[in-house]
Amino acid sequence: MAALRAVLGGRGGGRVPVPPPSLCRGASAWGALQSLGQWCWGGEAAAAWAQRLRSRRLRRKNAYYGLTRERYGDNLAAAAFTLSCGGGVRFKDRDLWVRGRWRPELLQLRDVPVVAVDLSGSQLTYDGLDNLVQLRELQHLDLSGCPHVDDWVLGRLHVFQGSLLELAVARCPRVTERGLATLHHLQNLRRLDVSGVAVPSPGLVRILLEEMLPRCQVLGMEMDGGPPPSEGSPP
Repeated sequence: MAALRAVLGGRGGGRVPVPPPSLCRGASAWGALQSLGQWCWGGEAAAAWAQRLRSRRLRRKNAYYGLTRERYGDNLAAAAFTLSCGGGVRFKDRDLWVRGRWRPELLQLRDVPVVAVDLSGSQLTYDGLDNLVQLRELQHLDLSGCPHVDDWVLGRLHVFQGSLLELAVARCPRVTERGLATLHHLQNLRRLDVSGVAVPSPGLVRILLEEMLPRCQVLGMEMDGGPPPSEGSPP
């Protein structure tokens, strides 16, 4: 309530509406109905403001780092965006992941390609991919648990078909079998994690993924009721 009051008060919306006294003092039916309509309209207005605020914050989180790209190149722009989302990056020929806030010493890596991006659990959207699509040597991409990653996002991953080896879209609630079908471009893929992705027939979708990407290990969507793998067989 305090948050909504702050939002409305800061934008000329007044205080959060409360039930009018006429609803509590036995006013006429017509007057009570009018007052109730005004109160409900005020609640809808507050909800609309809250939704606008959430949308604005989401757009801001996925803003294009064009100035950073012009000054420092594609790799540092992608790194800066990923770190701002709470994720991590790994540069070529380096074992350690870079996480946390942006640090000035990262400028020394401006000519080193980013080979791995971890955006799991982030607020990444389709627009946010503008900060990643220029990565030419990206091998590992983790989008697990991203609430806004959908079929359109998966369809755009074809830009990484020349380099991507590992992809995780586990537990992405907006991903469907239609989005998974667009991954056929990623013929270099060696590992695909689709655990927890809700599709009508998980076993059938897994079979189709394995046929579509014959050199890729698919994780998740096990065959329902199928026999357990024999000892020594690949997972």
